[in-house]
Amino acid sequence: MKKAHIYSIISLFLVFLFLISCKQENSKIKNTEQPNILWIVSEDNSPYLGCYGDEYATTPTLDKLASEGVLYKNAFANAPVCAAARSTIISGMYPTTMGTQNMRSKYNIPEFIKFFPEYLKNEGYYTTNNSKTDYNTSIPKGAWDESSKQAHYKNRKEGQPFFAIFNIGVSHESSLHKTKPVNELRHDPAKVVLPPYHPDTPETRHDWAQFYDKIEDMDGRVAKVLQELEEAGLADNTIVAYYSDHGGILARSKRFVYETGTRVPMIWRFPEKYKHLAPAQPNSKLDRLVSFVDLAPTMLSLTGIKVPDYMQGKAFLGTQQTSPRDYVHLFSDRMDERFDKVRAVRDKQFRYIKNYMPHKIYGDFLEYLWRAPSCKSWEEAYKRGECNEVQSIFWNKKPAEELYDVTKDPWEVNNLANNPEYANVLEEMRKETSDWMSDINDSGLIPEGELSSINDKEFIFDYVRSDAYDYEKIKHAADVSTSRNKTKLEEIIAFTHDENPVIRYWGALGCLILGEDAVSAKQDLIVLLKDSSPDVRITAAESLYILGESKMILPIIIESLKSKNEKISLQAMNSLRVMDSNMIKAATPIIKEVIRNMETKTNLSKAGRNLIEI
Repeated sequence: MKKAHIYSIISLFLVFLFLISCKQENSKIKNTEQPNILWIVSEDNSPYLGCYGDEYATTPTLDKLASEGVLYKNAFANAPVCAAARSTIISGMYPTTMGTQNMRSKYNIPEFIKFFPEYLKNEGYYTTNNSKTDYNTSIPKGAWDESSKQAHYKNRKEGQPFFAIFNIGVSHESSLHKTKPVNELRHDPAKVVLPPYHPDTPETRHDWAQFYDKIEDMDGRVAKVLQELEEAGLADNTIVAYYSDHGGILARSKRFVYETGTRVPMIWRFPEKYKHLAPAQPNSKLDRLVSFVDLAPTMLSLTGIKVPDYMQGKAFLGTQQTSPRDYVHLFSDRMDERFDKVRAVRDKQFRYIKNYMPHKIYGDFLEYLWRAPSCKSWEEAYKRGECNEVQSIFWNKKPAEELYDVTKDPWEVNNLANNPEYANVLEEMRKETSDWMSDINDSGLIPEGELSSINDKEFIFDYVRSDAYDYEKIKHAADVSTSRNKTKLEEIIAFTHDENPVIRYWGALGCLILGEDAVSAKQDLIVLLKDSSPDVRITAAESLYILGESKMILPIIIESLKSKNEKISLQAMNSLRVMDSNMIKAATPIIKEVIRNMETKTNLSKAGRNLIEI
């Protein structure tokens, strides 16, 4: 072989090695240039922070973080409770499109819907979660490098970018379950500015003051996380985000789709190195509407990872950010042992709420909520006749629709739904809610007993996109049946004869909502006691009880309590709560049998024990 050929081969080989070296070096550069991202997540607190204008709050750390970063004035949890809210965050999807909206339901989702940290992990990020999960579905193996109380970014490889979550639970609702002595409080109960819907009781003032103490404690925990980042020399390479997982925590906040349940504090801080990714200068306050469904695509956008088409959120930061939202969409379904169904929408001025179970009162007893002294004192004050009109609403049945101007009425006590001056706004917001529900194939229109049965056979996500789910027809039946309009009774009765069990359910529920105004539907409801669907049978039985028929419905309730489907048994217990002591006494042996071998914290056990205590 000629020397020239040998030299050529050697030259080509050296060029090849150089290109490989460049590629490896570029990969290293890419990794070092990828921002670390640190999330600090507190639990159960609305924007009761100094940086949001709350003069009663003591939050120096978060106030300083806001001065160094960007504060979002209109940030929202899509659901007012942890599991449903976190299901939204981790997937970039509305839980109502996957069937994961009911509190701790654990329904399955398709494999292609990935938890967003998995995308970061596949691009070289070290992903850690310390440590709350609570995603309302099973956790895929690929999401986290670490997920535990010991999980920490410090365990990554040298130079490896990280995404880390630190969850702070000190402000959680449970912090009110043990009352601190007044002399140990740092916030003066006498200086609390009470919401207009809360009665001025010692317990209410004390709980508010204790809650603000817990928010101050939370702020101190945030300080420790940020200090640790500084001491590790990582602050200049790390984007920091802080938010709360939903609002809270006194009654009418957490679990309710009002401002106090869904509006959250959210602050993002960008170091100098990544200021080009910031949406505004430090110490800015933005009024852009953002919600939890947007967090997953935003994280992918910030890290240069393509946002998958299936995600329903909209990135509000990074290279793939979208135009600002006009609305955020909100939902609330079963909370622990109590069934409910609410859909809502919020723009920058108004909040619209559609109540799909308006026969229920707002203050429907829920064991965990009632552990707070303030909640008990509110109920007792109402029973003593000491509550004014606004404070009494919580203990009354809901209207079919609610509309609030949050700019003029931040505590949302003046319902404008029946005000003719706001008819156009009402129609616009109603249509937006309806269109959104249709766009996502809202699975919440299916009663949970049926929903859990579907989950045993297939993914709810797939079912609601199949021909088996006649969404538009079901949605029409649900809207008519929950309108509380007795002139619609004939159409509601027609729903009870439909071949689709979900439509029959809404027909039966419509009769229940109308109560004594549905007396002409009695015979149709009696027929439904033999329906193939247990959801329909229970709802018809409850409606017949309201119409004075108690003897014939007891066997239906007993049979339903014995169901192997936990949601059917739970629904029967919920129906029993509105019935007289003789009905409950007759069902007590079965209730005891149902809960005997259960853990005390299960929803069935809570509901059953409460029934026996009534």
